[in-house]
Amino acid sequence: MLLLYLAFRGVDFNSLVEDLKRANYYWVLLSLFFAVVGYVSRAYRWKLLIEPLNYNPPVRNVFYALMVGYLANFDFPRIGEISRCGSLRKSDKIPMDSLIGTVIIERAIDMVVLLLLLFVIFIAKIESFGLFIKENVFIPISKKFINTVDFSIYYWLIIVVVLATLVFMFYYFRKRFKRVKIIIKIRKIIRGVISGVKTVTKMRNRSAFFFHTILIWAMYFLMTYVVIFAIPATQSLKPIDALFLLVIGGLGMAEPVQGGIGAFHWIVSLALSLYGISREDGLVFATIQHESQAILAILLGAFSVVMLFLYSRKKRKNNI
Repeated sequence: MLLLYLAFRGVDFNSLVEDLKRANYYWVLLSLFFAVVGYVSRAYRWKLLIEPLNYNPPVRNVFYALMVGYLANFDFPRIGEISRCGSLRKSDKIPMDSLIGTVIIERAIDMVVLLLLLFVIFIAKIESFGLFIKENVFIPISKKFINTVDFSIYYWLIIVVVLATLVFMFYYFRKRFKRVKIIIKIRKIIRGVISGVKTVTKMRNRSAFFFHTILIWAMYFLMTYVVIFAIPATQSLKPIDALFLLVIGGLGMAEPVQGGIGAFHWIVSLALSLYGISREDGLVFATIQHESQAILAILLGAFSVVMLFLYSRKKRKNNI
């Protein structure tokens, strides 16, 4: 909530509300349609990663679990990945650890795509986008890294000694550790996660996986592009500008806050300032895009919770 306050601090809310009322919501509805297509495609792609585990859950259950995850992200940052795995484990009896492995692969691939797009826009308009990304992405990340590693040599020495001691103890007592229940459980979980990660090498239909990856990101792009026509201040933006906003917004959503609230609004409004768009108009655009998608995710998530509950109850009755 702090980021939300900082993003909107000093803004005239009456003026903001009036601008929101004047927006053309036809484009917003079209954006929501693209979002639903993207969600369905993401469900199909996740199912392709699950199939090598010798499980074949219905696509609707995978979709419901995915939306439960999006809903959970509004409760606690990044908990959605665990929640969607837990939902699918409960509905289709797929091991949780293996599902987590598939999510790790899925997120890693999406991160690669995001970085590739970041590189593309960096090169496409290096004089404007490049400077913005350098000042607002690369420099802050490098500062965080420097602050993280900027310890005294004595602290590093202590860390190295502690790690070396732990490694030595584990190696020396490894036979005893193997019989400890919690170690057995941890080893089992790790093996399950690894088996989930390996599914990317065992997929039967890799072309479909890459097709859905492209489709997902195409829908993300269109979700952003059509919203620029919703308000007069952004209607002159071009497709490459929408791609820039997609990547910058993606970085905002990656921040460890509930549903990207505040972080998305701040960084997108800041990015729009490159085009001479005022902070207020930038926040109107960010609010329309973020809140429309948030409402859709919450509604679909709540619907999915109910549908998975009914599915599980029906399944229990059939097993009696």
